[in-house]
Amino acid sequence: MLRTLPTLIVFMASLLLTPLVIAQDTAVVSQQTTSTAIDPQTLNKIQLLQQTIEHDTQLLASVKGEIRTITEYRIKNKSSELRDEIGKLITSANTETQYLIPLVQSQLVFLSQVTDYLDADLMLLSSQLGGVDDSPVITAMSEREFERDHYLKATLITLTWAETLKIDVSSQKQTFTKLMLQRADQFDSLVNYTQDQLQKAVAEAAAAGADISTEQKAKVLTLKERLNKNSSSLAVSASILENLGQDVSQIKQTLFSVSGDITQDVLNFSVASNLLQGWAKVIKDQTINNGPSLTFKILVFLFIVFLTSLVAKIVTQIIAKTVRASKLQFSQLLQDFFISLSSKVVYALGLLIALSQLGFELGPLLAGFGIAGVIIGFALQDTLSNFASGMMILIYRPFDVGDLINAAGVTGRVSHMSLVSTTIKTLDNQRLIVPNNKIWGDTINNITAEQQRRVDMTFGISYSDNIEHAETILKSIVEQHPKVHAQPEPIVKLHTLGESSVDFVVRPWVKPDDYWEVYWDITRAVKMRFDAEGISIPFPQRDVHIYQK
Repeated sequence: MLRTLPTLIVFMASLLLTPLVIAQDTAVVSQQTTSTAIDPQTLNKIQLLQQTIEHDTQLLASVKGEIRTITEYRIKNKSSELRDEIGKLITSANTETQYLIPLVQSQLVFLSQVTDYLDADLMLLSSQLGGVDDSPVITAMSEREFERDHYLKATLITLTWAETLKIDVSSQKQTFTKLMLQRADQFDSLVNYTQDQLQKAVAEAAAAGADISTEQKAKVLTLKERLNKNSSSLAVSASILENLGQDVSQIKQTLFSVSGDITQDVLNFSVASNLLQGWAKVIKDQTINNGPSLTFKILVFLFIVFLTSLVAKIVTQIIAKTVRASKLQFSQLLQDFFISLSSKVVYALGLLIALSQLGFELGPLLAGFGIAGVIIGFALQDTLSNFASGMMILIYRPFDVGDLINAAGVTGRVSHMSLVSTTIKTLDNQRLIVPNNKIWGDTINNITAEQQRRVDMTFGISYSDNIEHAETILKSIVEQHPKVHAQPEPIVKLHTLGESSVDFVVRPWVKPDDYWEVYWDITRAVKMRFDAEGISIPFPQRDVHIYQK
């Protein structure tokens, strides 16, 4: 620390002189630009920025702590604004070169001295390393390196301006290139070291599992942040060196190994070849060292999966015979559920056993499935509602495969059911898939659940027709139909005396599947017999009487 302090003092003195140099150069420009193409407003803005930088630089020598940080921040912003103005002048076709040279030269001096200032500060911070906890010092150094990256990028831009203005900066560019090569090498090593430390910290945290300590978590987060900052500085160095015409394939390989970002020009042949060579070496080493054991584990895994498929088929056959021959008289839906579930359970157990042979820890895996189950449960509430409704349908068996039902506003035969939905074929042969919660939450009318169904029909005759004769005809038609049951006895009764007809109710009992056939046959037969017997089927009519006065 004592050795770096004089460096800071010397630098502060030189930095204080920098604005004077800039002011003098600008004064020359001011004297020479009274009749030049430089806009006086732009020139005034440049002079104001230089005066602000001069004031803040003088203030920097006497402040500490947060005030010093704020002052450095102002110098950084104002110098950026100044460079923006210079950049606009350089790109302008109306500005003569001789008036820009002093501005660019003064910027090169300023940037060189700012870089030296930050280097001295970094040396001062590095001298403080070696304490009980170096994290605050390392964090401060990372922030300083970030500031340094900003001014290094500005230096590259300014050197480019100088070359555009035909200023001889070959020695400065050579020195800058050497500096950037050293910096890139430093950060390349630092990134690799930090990455190794992070991998060890992550491994220790994973080994701790649920017992991970707060210190271990903090260490992982700190190393991740440090790795990101170091990688950022290395990326800046790579970008600058590439603009200086240097080979940065090794640096980009390091960046890719950290971030896996394919946008880091990894398709560059040298980068890609280095990566492929590294991966090939790793694969070769792993094959030589772990090849036999890994091959054996894979063979065991495949054998267990194959054996599981055989066991699943056998278990499925056993469960199928058991549920079909059970005295509990399982519904077809419940039989299909048990058969499907048995095979899935066997496959799941077999897969877990096979994965354990490859070295997977089943405890954390199952715990992860449990956590994922809770998350998925919240995300799929409607699906779980359908699942619960499907289970209730399987348990209470309100209908079975092949039943004709009316539920959720749909009438048809049940063709298939899962735990989530029920497939119904309507009477006109449409296939509808209805969510189970819609069915379970509505009235379920199982039309074919009973062995018999009553057909309700109404036939009317005229008030002038013979009631006994009509009743005899209706009973004859019903009793002669082959699909009408004798028991319960069909009902043929005089029901109502309507406005224009005497109505009979006809109610024979049939099988549910014969309902519509009997309904249509009897309706047709009644019409034909009534016509043959001279019995009229009245229709509503109204007599209108007109009176004239």
